[in-house]
Amino acid sequence: MVHARALQHPQSMMPGMIPDEAELTAGATIIPGRQYGFFTDTTLCIGCKACEVACKEWNALPADHLSLTGMSYDNTRGLSANTWRHVAFVETIRGDSDGAMEMPPFQSHWRMMSDVCKHCDNAPCQEACPTGALFRTEFDTVVVQQDICNGCGYCVPACPFGVVDISEFDGKAHKCTLCYDRLKGGLEPACAKSCPTDSIQFGELSDLHARAAERVRTLHGAGATDAYLYGAPGTPGATGDLNHLHAFFLLTARPEVYNLPAAPSRGATRLLPSFVAGLSTAIALTAAAFGFLAAAL
Repeated sequence: MVHARALQHPQSMMPGMIPDEAELTAGATIIPGRQYGFFTDTTLCIGCKACEVACKEWNALPADHLSLTGMSYDNTRGLSANTWRHVAFVETIRGDSDGAMEMPPFQSHWRMMSDVCKHCDNAPCQEACPTGALFRTEFDTVVVQQDICNGCGYCVPACPFGVVDISEFDGKAHKCTLCYDRLKGGLEPACAKSCPTDSIQFGELSDLHARAAERVRTLHGAGATDAYLYGAPGTPGATGDLNHLHAFFLLTARPEVYNLPAAPSRGATRLLPSFVAGLSTAIALTAAAFGFLAAAL
């Protein structure tokens, strides 16, 4: 069935951009003040890397790591300042005591996942930024302004997912913007629009959460009882006061298999205990110094 709005634009060459095009491509109307994000269903990912290519093309990011790593069929290796989408190729094969490989009939032993910045609801990178270069947009996503970034790198260790990276070309922090420029124009993010299997789905968070919960129920009904959500409210990944992730995932193995932390946390939650411990140590050392001085006198 053809979408009603698609019938309004039957011509192959458009004179300009279609208003609110995301309604046609993602079924989502982009309105400032609402929360948007990604739902990535790893059971649908085929590892085509179309999302990686689309991201690089739209954001004019340079190609890197063109040779195979020798560890996987994946050449990208991970997220970086030049790679804001990364499709991980995770091979999981069970072996018996004799070292023989086995897997269920007609099943692939590949677990693929398109990783991206999580745009945390309570973003540790934004909290660590001393210049305000990291800001929350009107779509409740987190973006870096390179003209304000001073390259201090505080955001890099603050991110519990290892997403933010400092570019060797300009010395500034870079990461996924959730296609902030496209959202302002009513366009679906490039990676989600290019995904041929709808493994990456874009939309309003409330709609994505409902859609993801239904997908889990469907998989459980089909016998895939190992399927679960990571990063949605009340699920693994939404810990350490992160509340929830704007880019959340459907997984079929423990988070560590996909290079995701089982319990990500914010550095801010450790600030007070660290300060108290440091202060206590300083007081103890000062008291000890005065004790030694008094004994010497």
